[in-house]
Amino acid sequence: MAVTFRQVRFPPLQELTAEAPDGAIIGIVSEKGHGASELARVAARLEQPVSGEVISNGAYRYLGSQEALNLAPVELLIIDHSFSQADALVRARAAVSLDRLRANGATILLLSHEPALLRELCDEIWWLEAGTLWARGDPRETLEAYQGYIAGKFRAWGETLSVPLTPGLRKGDGRAEIVAIETLGASGKPSMTLHSGEQATVRVVIRFMQDVNDPVVGIMIRTRIGLEVYGTNTELEKVNLGRCAAGETVSVGFHFVCALCPKEYTLTAASHDPDGTAHDWLDDAVAFVVADSRFTAGVADLRASITVERGK
Repeated sequence: MAVTFRQVRFPPLQELTAEAPDGAIIGIVSEKGHGASELARVAARLEQPVSGEVISNGAYRYLGSQEALNLAPVELLIIDHSFSQADALVRARAAVSLDRLRANGATILLLSHEPALLRELCDEIWWLEAGTLWARGDPRETLEAYQGYIAGKFRAWGETLSVPLTPGLRKGDGRAEIVAIETLGASGKPSMTLHSGEQATVRVVIRFMQDVNDPVVGIMIRTRIGLEVYGTNTELEKVNLGRCAAGETVSVGFHFVCALCPKEYTLTAASHDPDGTAHDWLDDAVAFVVADSRFTAGVADLRASITVERGK
């Protein structure tokens, strides 16, 4: 059963006009407070819009976030984050049931913060922003645009934070002290959030407490569960720091393309002698996040291209 919204105003919804057709699953995405839950509630007639109208006929059912996935036949089904409590088996069964409902002409409004779920189930995505229908269309394209927008806001937030050094382990003989470890994006601004594929820098700042000849400065990137992703140091990169005098501060920048999948990571940094004797060694001292507009699996984002050849 189609549901039509005509000039619906129900804050934060602003003059919303859209139609969800028969036999379709429409995914609804928005930030909290931007209109998704309000749209669900007026569609389910739990609330009346301040102005405008919601048009639908026949039986309907609203499922809230704490409710079981009741997918018995109905003409209009509104699922307001109900999948969040479901286990893998329930989700698999629900996917089959939703497909049957769609085949029988039901209209389904599916609210979720899970891109993978929406890509799998939906025919179309509606993106609500500040109470307006910001974009709608193909699930993959619309979700990619939405995730890119969220990644940008996350990046802007990350640039406002000062990330303290909180090493899980610190060791060394004290001849040098690491005073800062920072991640910087392509703009050169410190940020705890990097975009997959951008030019990035890890900056390690060391203050030498004693004279040290030819110190080696290195970094290690790990996943949150401790998997070593990438490590290097000035010796491996054939950069000789020479003599560093007591009281001198040295900043070492490691520049690379951030070819990492969206995930949380930690940074380890160290200053040590060529034989490995540590001056200051900080394990998992700083956390950072990699964000992207698209889904990738694993750790390394290799940005693969695809060619297809068919035989005659």
